[in-house]
Amino acid sequence: MNDANKREEILDVSEAMIRRLGFNGFSTRDVANAVGIKAASVHYHFPGKADLGDAVTERYTARFLQSLGEPTDFGGAARTAIKHYVSMFQQALIQDGKLCLCAVLGAEIGSLPTSVGGNTKAFFNKNIEWLTTALTAAGFSDTKAKANALHIIASLEGAMIVSKSLGENAVFESVAKTLVRFVDR
Repeated sequence: MNDANKREEILDVSEAMIRRLGFNGFSTRDVANAVGIKAASVHYHFPGKADLGDAVTERYTARFLQSLGEPTDFGGAARTAIKHYVSMFQQALIQDGKLCLCAVLGAEIGSLPTSVGGNTKAFFNKNIEWLTTALTAAGFSDTKAKANALHIIASLEGAMIVSKSLGENAVFESVAKTLVRFVDR
């Protein structure tokens, strides 16, 4: 396997570990064991755990935003944009059985390396910006769009955590339906 593929495998395993255990719940040795390589090989690609965390969060954010597409692609239909946004969280929780990476990291923000915490904050800021743009395109004022964007992301992240904690996807589904109705005008 070439270096690029091994690097991606390390990132995949690290992301899964963070989403399951938190950033402080695993070591680069754990990653190495899961990938079937020596810890030195992990450090070849990522000199420190913070570098690994940076790469995981940057890749996660880029992939998430790419999957969302442009917030103005919904023809100003707030309901359609929010349904699409909600579906990203539904897929992670219900189909994949995972929490949002940055929800897990956000819970640990006080103990994260500064750069990983900054990347976590960037994820949330970019999502708030995406939602605000989508809602503004649908005719919401800037102030109302941003307030609603904050409400939507906080509700979804919280619903994921409560749903996962209770082992009941119905909790998330209820919140998701309410959010889609919430933006109807």
